[in-house]
Amino acid sequence: MSAHRLSVRVYYEDTDFSGFVYHANYLRYMERGRTELLRALAMEQADLQREADLVFVVRRMGLDFLKPARMDDVLDVVTMPGELRGASMPMTQEVRRGGEVLVRAEVVVAAVRNGRAVRLPDALRQALSRQPEP
Repeated sequence: MSAHRLSVRVYYEDTDFSGFVYHANYLRYMERGRTELLRALAMEQADLQREADLVFVVRRMGLDFLKPARMDDVLDVVTMPGELRGASMPMTQEVRRGGEVLVRAEVVVAAVRNGRAVRLPDALRQALSRQPEP
């Protein structure tokens, strides 16, 4: 599976009193990156919830804040899925400015139905396996 890229611009509302992006907003950018990865695979989260009663939850996330972003920066949220497991999908996400990594996260997302972990859908597994490299 290739890396998915989502471009986001930093707005005033994303920053704290220091003028840097508030740390929690990187989590929002990464959530958008994971959502857009699914959308690029023709899998809408709303459809999965409505049709299969399936949702994705973040099970674990480790973050390294390396450098700050500022207002008006254009950032790339890069999402790189790892080896799929039964109910979970590990991935690495990076928020970059140009070629510079600002934040790196190791994320494990789990598929859940009625509060219990369930096997990732076969359609998702197939879509990820046939995704071309960039």
